[in-house]
Amino acid sequence: MRRLRLKADGRIVELRDGQEFPLAPVMPVDAAAPVVRDLRRRARLTQQEFAARLGVPVETIRNWEQGKRMPRGPARALLAVIAHAPETVFAALARA
Repeated sequence: MRRLRLKADGRIVELRDGQEFPLAPVMPVDAAAPVVRDLRRRARLTQQEFAARLGVPVETIRNWEQGKRMPRGPARALLAVIAHAPETVFAALARA
């Protein structure tokens, strides 16, 4: 059984032998806008569709993509997981 932890800065780490090992790449703060836009485009979703699937206002997605705001905490972690398994995340969110 794997032990995972969501860090305050949005990183997901695995705990093994008392040490933390990153599971998802850290999203640099200055590169967040292209990353969010790229994730959305790879999922072939409009901003409205992406926002609806994540359960956030479309303005949030626009602000992230334009670099006006940066995803923080759980949003950063969710985007990191979407980068690795978008279908799984969207399926899980659809059931919620």
